[in-house]
Amino acid sequence: MALIEFKNVVKKFDGSSVLDDVSFSIEKGEVFCVIGPSGVGKSVTLKHIVRLLSPTSGDVIVDGVNITDCSDDELFSLRSRMAYLFQSGALLAWKTVAENVALPLQECTSLDDAEIDSKVNAALEAVELSAAADKYPSEISGGMQKRAALARAMVRQAEIVLYDEPTSGLDPVTSVMIHKLIKKFNKERGVTSVVVTHDLAGAISIADRLLLLRNARVAFCGTPQDFLKSTDPYAMEYVAATKGITI
Repeated sequence: MALIEFKNVVKKFDGSSVLDDVSFSIEKGEVFCVIGPSGVGKSVTLKHIVRLLSPTSGDVIVDGVNITDCSDDELFSLRSRMAYLFQSGALLAWKTVAENVALPLQECTSLDDAEIDSKVNAALEAVELSAAADKYPSEISGGMQKRAALARAMVRQAEIVLYDEPTSGLDPVTSVMIHKLIKKFNKERGVTSVVVTHDLAGAISIADRLLLLRNARVAFCGTPQDFLKSTDPYAMEYVAATKGITI
């Protein structure tokens, strides 16, 4: 059974469809990348998984629970298994990097200070940020802020991690580092990762499957290999926009 399913999801804002009869499934342990041009509904799709948005019609099912109309207790239980990496990183400016990473443990667990410190140190080490633990977000680069946000997302051992443009605004070298970290956590921890991105080359490098959205609908869903070989005119046009992609 799929871990996440969209069934005929429609989402309208002011009468206009941002998602129109969108259906797909995500398997446990996958890196599933959602790609497409700006304004096509990628981030809207991501927000439905954690019910930051609810569909106008259709169903979103997470681990067998229809979160479209589930109880508050069921939704809280599902959200406790998820982490959300916002495009901005969303670090609190008045807290240090370590304090930001510690927040999920302080808010959602009963761990003592020593246990929290141990987990925070391990998370920062995993993203190569141990030396920045006592710095504030304004004192580190954009790439380091993204890595700190990733450490915060992973510190509570989330089963599902939702990434909204994790490499937006980053240089190519830092983008590759972020993609490697996403793949590393997926492989080592069995995390299911849903990645919204404009970075086609990056998506192809890490994805088990890709979802291409066009005009509020699914234009393609399949492996990167099949995507690059697709004869669909829109998929071919999208691939042609990024030269020299290989797997």
